[in-house]
Amino acid sequence: MPPTLADIIEHKRREVAEAKQHTPLEALQDTVAGVPPARNFFGAVANGRGPGGINVIAEVKAKSPSAGTLRDPYDPASIALQYENAGAVAISCLTDATYFGGSPDHLEAVHHAVGLPILRKDFIVDPWQVWEARAMRADAILLIAEVLTEGQILDLMILAHELDMTALVEVHDIESLLRVRRHIGFPHPGYALLGINNRNLKTMTTDLNHTIRLLDLVEDQRDVIVSESGIKTREDVIRLARHGVTRVLVGESLLRLDEPGQALRQLLETPWS
Repeated sequence: MPPTLADIIEHKRREVAEAKQHTPLEALQDTVAGVPPARNFFGAVANGRGPGGINVIAEVKAKSPSAGTLRDPYDPASIALQYENAGAVAISCLTDATYFGGSPDHLEAVHHAVGLPILRKDFIVDPWQVWEARAMRADAILLIAEVLTEGQILDLMILAHELDMTALVEVHDIESLLRVRRHIGFPHPGYALLGINNRNLKTMTTDLNHTIRLLDLVEDQRDVIVSESGIKTREDVIRLARHGVTRVLVGESLLRLDEPGQALRQLLETPWS
């Protein structure tokens, strides 16, 4: 049986506790003081000019619990460069080692390979990880509403803002959306995006209709919405765009193919006429 989200989070809390013993917060803060300024992830996703009017956050990862191994060998920097050349506006890079085959080194390699802003895709459960994300030159962090309290989300959003990073606040279910929707844009507009993940955490299946169904529950229509998971074809992209969703995060459907950059280019050859 693949691990549940609860299994992953339990493991992540132990992992972070051990990492904090090895690398104190003060050491991370010293590193952050010397890294270049964050790239504007929010601006790229919200206001970028992706092909056909679609702004894609393209993902690099070696494997996942639901899909198994996606790339072997795995060269995240090379794949990210392909994505950049194909029209992606930002990159999502997995840094979780145990379940996704990721590493902080992968994100740093991607940072040096491309000029696009980079999302650290991981399971953030502690402020220490936000400092760690900036130390590895991430420009944005993922906050999964289903694993954090409302207070924790707000605290982590404030810290991300202080470090000039974007927070992608991700929801999987209606209850989580209702809990966090009023906080998108906190503590300052231009630093938070709302991600709607189409994957059902109980069945691990994806349904593109999930984003469409939840749109009516978004209180502030100025919020920038990113649809995540289950986006595989040009038809999927067109369908979302017809409902006003023109920002998407795409990964597995591209990584399964020999040339992920060419796959992204084909995905964005959208026949609008």
